[in-house]
Amino acid sequence: MSQRVHNDNNNVTNNDVFPSLATQSHDPKKLPGKTIKYRGKIRQKAICPLKRRTLAGVGLMLTLPWMGSAVWAALPGGTLDPATIPKYASPLYVPPAMPKVPYKSNSKIDYYEIAARQISQQVLPAPLPKTKLWAYGASSDSKTFHSPSYTIEAKINRPVQVKWINDLKDKKGNFLPHLLPVDQTVHWANPAGGPGGQDSMGTNPNPYTGPVPLVTHLHGAHVVSGSDGYPESWTLPAASDIPAGYAPRGSHWTQIDGAADEAGAATYQYTNDQRATHMWFHDHALGMTRNNVYAGLAGNYFLRGGASDLPSASLPKGAYEISLIIQDRAFNSDGSLFYPGDRAFFEGLAKNDLQIPFIPSKTATGGDSDVSPIWNPEYFSNVMLVNGHSWPKLNVEQRRYRFRILNASDSRFMILKIAGDPTARPATEAVPFWVVGGDGGFQTQPAQSGSLLIGPAERADVIVDFTNLANGTQLYLINEGPDEPYGGGQGGVDYAFSDPDTTGQVMKFNVVKATSKDNSVPPQQITELLPAENLGIPSTIRKVSLNEMESGTVFANYNTDANGNLVNIIEDPAGIPFGPTISMLGTLDSYGAPAPFPWMDPVTENPGNGTTEIWEVYNFTADAHPVHMHLVEFQVKSREPLQTDLNGMPLLPATPIGGAARGPEAWEFGSKDTVIAYPGEVTRVKARFDRPGLYVWHCHILSHEDHDMMRPLCVGNQADCPVPLAGN
Repeated sequence: MSQRVHNDNNNVTNNDVFPSLATQSHDPKKLPGKTIKYRGKIRQKAICPLKRRTLAGVGLMLTLPWMGSAVWAALPGGTLDPATIPKYASPLYVPPAMPKVPYKSNSKIDYYEIAARQISQQVLPAPLPKTKLWAYGASSDSKTFHSPSYTIEAKINRPVQVKWINDLKDKKGNFLPHLLPVDQTVHWANPAGGPGGQDSMGTNPNPYTGPVPLVTHLHGAHVVSGSDGYPESWTLPAASDIPAGYAPRGSHWTQIDGAADEAGAATYQYTNDQRATHMWFHDHALGMTRNNVYAGLAGNYFLRGGASDLPSASLPKGAYEISLIIQDRAFNSDGSLFYPGDRAFFEGLAKNDLQIPFIPSKTATGGDSDVSPIWNPEYFSNVMLVNGHSWPKLNVEQRRYRFRILNASDSRFMILKIAGDPTARPATEAVPFWVVGGDGGFQTQPAQSGSLLIGPAERADVIVDFTNLANGTQLYLINEGPDEPYGGGQGGVDYAFSDPDTTGQVMKFNVVKATSKDNSVPPQQITELLPAENLGIPSTIRKVSLNEMESGTVFANYNTDANGNLVNIIEDPAGIPFGPTISMLGTLDSYGAPAPFPWMDPVTENPGNGTTEIWEVYNFTADAHPVHMHLVEFQVKSREPLQTDLNGMPLLPATPIGGAARGPEAWEFGSKDTVIAYPGEVTRVKARFDRPGLYVWHCHILSHEDHDMMRPLCVGNQADCPVPLAGN
């Protein structure tokens, strides 16, 4: 990032360390807890006093903003009532294989040309209207475009080369605007900033209406940095009406050497030199990943073969191996996607009832607002999709099935279970899951589980045995996770179950007679799957932090009625800080306090090429976060609670409770690329960094990642990474 962009971003907030340090603070005595009802649900506004600490050797008293704010998740909306959508009316769609470009594929490489286009798809059951979406597909065949996309089938050690094409244009060659409201005040691609000024924060409070930046990331890939899909490596479509002065590409656009330099495209290569596994590809454009993925840009990538894959006879295969990409979405009555267009939605208020200043407005005290007008800290929708269709059904034979499950939601953690009653809570397990693998391939041994916790971006490879169920049995894949941010605990005790009539149901299984003999091995008879990978001896213990910030300039009163229902939020300099306004990653300083950093700051995570590290992830927020690291497959080592205050927030210095560490969950005894980091805990993972270059690590709650819970990761030295390193 250029110094110009860094300075411009700081000028927006009049704060050179934006927004790591609050510019204002209030007397902690004025910050009592407050219980408020949001749309019938009780939320505790647990106000934590602002913490003060002295920087060692500096002698300055600095006020940290409030971290760990309790999140007030608003219920999703849209003009289409989810209760009116027929359930289990559509058969499950199973994405076929993505077609290769035959004349460019050869004995050494598989070649694809995959475009992103706008389509209309029957997401909701007919006769409900079709939905306008974005989808990946083979550029030469319009029939292959679907959301989620056709699947890329790859083989171990056989490279796959893809020309990714941004084809978001109409029939006249003009660019298509975004289907959803895009906030221009977060740190985002910002093509209107022009060459040298893109990838920055804007000040326009209105939704972006220009050409859409795209860059595809293969999640879970062991890949050279130039093909990783870095968030600032986006491209605009090669449209005929790109506005003058717009940057056509991101500030760190790259592609493989030797590929043709074409407007609106980039060619990446995936070496597939890793264990057999389930990866997935999705858009990763800076500050708008949530919008682009919600619009439809995602698909599976299965890597097969080699010594790390089980013999084909061991597990169900062919028609009995089925991918399930689960997402939540909301719709309007015309079939269009609903997505929040203002911050008031998150608060559960009408727009006029959130009376605070937003960027670029001034506050009541003359400062600059640091609150983005459109971005929502999390988003939960009210319709469950599987493979791009709402509440589908699947006939399953009396035999074993292998399900490759991906949670591709923005913010939703799911706790899946197969039950005979779709609405009873807690549900009674009808058949168990046998977990055989996850993000990075097979784990060491199968694990039986009555339910399956899966955070955003996590994958689960499971066997389900329908053999002994009677013909005609009806079962349901249900979700007992919450309709709000997840923080661990037990459903019905620590959080309310998701709505049993909508988001608590996922799909239906109808058991039918077997049509052939099942030659797969019962999972309980498989004693070993795949030994853990030898990652070497760690040379470094790296301490990083997860942080959630409140405003340093906007203060407000949260006004309620006699029943505790929130009525409005009105700016008041004597009120409490408005928030959360931004999420950040950071480090842990020498005192044991979190040191948050925005995306634009110099790299602080800089492992040496070929080194192994233990990362200790300290969570200073009130919620769990799915933490994802690019390039590597890591191993979960332990989780340990921290000493906390009465609100559950870690005390400073952050101190683990001795003797309370616990090992990986039963489904985590394998390689991972995404791990759930619980609030008030330190989560430890072990990773080996073996390719030099520029990557990222981030929270995979997409709304967090986009503002600003993502940091660059440089493997190697300054010569390997075209961004500033801390200390250089």
